[in-house]
Amino acid sequence: MSTEPRITDSHCHLDFPDFEGRMEEVIASAAAAGVHRMVTICTKLRNEPQVRAIAEAHAPVFYAAGTHPMSAASEPLVAVEDLIALARHPKFVGIGETGLDYHYTGDSAEVQQQSLRTHIDAARETGLPLIIHARDADEDMARILAQEHAQGAYSCVMHCFSSGAALARTAVDLGFYLSMSGITAFPKSQELRDIFAASPLDRILVETDAPYLAPPPHRGKRNEPAFTAFTARRAAETFGMDYAEFAAQTEANFDRLFEKAAAWQETGPDV
Repeated sequence: MSTEPRITDSHCHLDFPDFEGRMEEVIASAAAAGVHRMVTICTKLRNEPQVRAIAEAHAPVFYAAGTHPMSAASEPLVAVEDLIALARHPKFVGIGETGLDYHYTGDSAEVQQQSLRTHIDAARETGLPLIIHARDADEDMARILAQEHAQGAYSCVMHCFSSGAALARTAVDLGFYLSMSGITAFPKSQELRDIFAASPLDRILVETDAPYLAPPPHRGKRNEPAFTAFTARRAAETFGMDYAEFAAQTEANFDRLFEKAAAWQETGPDV
């Protein structure tokens, strides 16, 4: 059993080909680094059965599902009822990832926004947290999140947050969480670290977004859940904290947001 402080990789993609045939190794490496839980994210609903199977086969793994904004125009538009049905699974703990991405797919902005609102409806109905991807769409993202929250509260995490300070403030003001990925450990990411340092500590999560965005010293290589520990150690420095103390805080934050995962961990799969 690892003596490392326990942390959770709140966002990874274990169904991607990078991890094929390596799942036992990946989970064991994560455990050795103190990463005792992970949430694997389904980005296209047609892949949900494979993602669900990973969560069912491995006790430390939970999952979420939605339509990634970059796929919103090429995938069937999801229905609220479909997401609600998926959410009945005991290890299904979040709605998404969804959101807005205008970097490469700005031409599908309208359908992305429609898909996002559908996912928000499902988050409201299920009580599960919304998992947001935002890139080059800060203004629209802030507007929609605030508009929808005014119509009915929901919980949310801004996954792999790397947007501007204004969107961070909007998210925090709405009661949402910000997640630190490997980007926050890159040497040239001081501006982003400053945004996090100005945010409430009780709204911070950590993640990998594996297999992408590996933090130093693995930058440029395949990312995996074990590397959450490198991001978290750098994040502890950002907040001027002892690593064990920071790890304990992010665990408390994760449990508060992902209540279903916390309950499963405490009492087992019959919850």
